[in-house]
Amino acid sequence: MPKHVTVFVDGRSLRVEAGTSVAAALLNAGVPAFRHSVTGEARAPLCGMGICFECRVTIDGVEHCRSCQALVREGMQVRTS
Repeated sequence: MPKHVTVFVDGRSLRVEAGTSVAAALLNAGVPAFRHSVTGEARAPLCGMGICFECRVTIDGVEHCRSCQALVREGMQVRTS
């Protein structure tokens, strides 16, 4: 398993340690909001274990993925709201 992988977040390249959750990678990169509520409020991980669904992002074209439950992969494309 490679020590680091490169993922793309909203078009920006990030080098991340392999085995890191997408949520942790985004937080470590300083991404303040993963999505916005229907009223426009910024949302980011709350529970970190897949219960709250606040950390949803689009991963490789699949919408509403819980970023706290997905591990980074080489070349992964992540889109926040």
